[in-house]
Amino acid sequence: MYELAKLTRHQSFQCAVKLRNLDKCAVSMEDLANQIVRFLYESLTDGGKPACVLVRFFKTHSYGKLNEELQNAAREILKGSPIDSETKCLTLLATAGDLPQWNDRQMSSAHKAIPLIDEDFVSKAPMISQLIKQFGLDIKSIIHPVPEILAYNNEYKRIPSIFNVFYVPNALTSPYIPAQENFVVPYGIKSVFGFGGMLPSGNVFAIILFTKIFIPIEIAYLFKWVAAYVRVAAATFDKVGCIFNDDVYLLN
Repeated sequence: MYELAKLTRHQSFQCAVKLRNLDKCAVSMEDLANQIVRFLYESLTDGGKPACVLVRFFKTHSYGKLNEELQNAAREILKGSPIDSETKCLTLLATAGDLPQWNDRQMSSAHKAIPLIDEDFVSKAPMISQLIKQFGLDIKSIIHPVPEILAYNNEYKRIPSIFNVFYVPNALTSPYIPAQENFVVPYGIKSVFGFGGMLPSGNVFAIILFTKIFIPIEIAYLFKWVAAYVRVAAATFDKVGCIFNDDVYLLN
């Protein structure tokens, strides 16, 4: 376990290596994501207890490639409006937290699949737009990945950032964390930070941690390198298109 508020660079490297190697015992990106959020929730501590209230793993995914349940969830957000099959949806792959319903992605009420319709829609979702900006990515590159840029993913030259960190030091009253009355206040959320970046397919992954303790910027930015290692593990399944557990049966 790691005392989150006192995390060292060496410990962050240890954590990164453990997360990177989880792909060896995973069958899909969803399976990997579940292991990652569970490891982070249980291993990042405050006085021996979980330092996070909630840890979640998201990935952008084309609407047309989501199953019926997730497509329905996306349409509910738009009140039934039609969605183009190529529209990217910020999709919840895994979740771990203090409450029973926070440990099953299918029990999420409003975050199963968030359609990123256009720049205007994303700009009205403050946490999502801020996350994209802090990752060093352009909203357009998330909604409409550019093929000639993706071709250079492995060279780290032609794109703004392969991986980065999202950081909100003070969650209370922050405009980037809108769920104040029903989440931040009652569950004592002090800071929010996340890490992630762009996968070889052009899709983006993001792991977001809602903490019970204040997280200084130097601790949050240690996770930039954790993001790099998680990206390697996630790319294993991104390259073959094995994202959800159901995909395993389709590919076999």
